[in-house]
Amino acid sequence: METLIEINRKDIDSIAIFEFTWELDETNADNTFESLISEIWDYNGRKIIFNFKWLTYLNSKSIWYIADIFSNLEDNNWNLYISNCNEQVKDILDIVGITGIISAVNTEEEAIESIK
Repeated sequence: METLIEINRKDIDSIAIFEFTWELDETNADNTFESLISEIWDYNGRKIIFNFKWLTYLNSKSIWYIADIFSNLEDNNWNLYISNCNEQVKDILDIVGITGIISAVNTEEEAIESIK
């Protein structure tokens, strides 16, 4: 049974913001990120924010996908920010070192200002 995940996209000032809701785990990571990667590469704005405000969990496979997306975006001079992590998700990202390579800020507004 696949765990629920919802990702909504909104565009603000040529920035694509992806809002994640629920959980990213083994049951949904592959399908979720395959779809997300296609949508990112179809976007020409070169500025991406992952808003994790409503994300309650992510597993190691999801972290790998996020790091891979960041690496590919960086190679093409795109920007990626992470915003709005709850304490559990932030702790996971800190422990594995993602916040040391991808800019993570407290709010979506901070991310928008920083990425402009």
